[in-house]
Amino acid sequence: MIDYLKGELVALNPTEAVVECGGIGYICLISLQTFEKLQGQHGVKVFIHHYLREDEELFYGFATEDEREIFRLLISVSGVGCGSARMMLSSLTTDEVRSAIIGEDISKIKSVKGIGLKTAQRLVVDLRDRVAKGSSTDTTALFQSENNAVVDEATTALVMLGFSKAAVGKVIPGILKANPAAKVEDVIKAALQKL
Repeated sequence: MIDYLKGELVALNPTEAVVECGGIGYICLISLQTFEKLQGQHGVKVFIHHYLREDEELFYGFATEDEREIFRLLISVSGVGCGSARMMLSSLTTDEVRSAIIGEDISKIKSVKGIGLKTAQRLVVDLRDRVAKGSSTDTTALFQSENNAVVDEATTALVMLGFSKAAVGKVIPGILKANPAAKVEDVIKAALQKL
């Protein structure tokens, strides 16, 4: 799994960035937020969400881990795909998305193109507690630690075992908070008891 690309920004437009790393140019689909942050830069670090299906492989790029975390929370909701999540992060800042969900501001969420009433309501119901618990600040700080690889590996393993990413995302932070030095296998075992 790719966590980030660090290299030279060789092309940038409001929807895509091309980052060259080791002689290879990677096309990253980006939001307007990321576009604004990358403008005028040459050496960049772009955080990646790797989207892989049978018929396509895409990299979604983010200027900050916080934006990527919000993106991943959004796509964990049924009916919200990568395109809709990217549209939300292009229309609203990560803080605006967070406050709209916590404040149950359905009309603000609905104002994003492609998000209807039912999807907006589902976003609020599914994410309100996860965002309110500090999925941005606290969890991002946790994910920035050396546990980042542990979180990624444990999440991937549990999803492959058939658990939803949303359910896994709820239990892993608590396990690592209780035992910050936990190894991947310890996190998986503890998560299996809670899921």
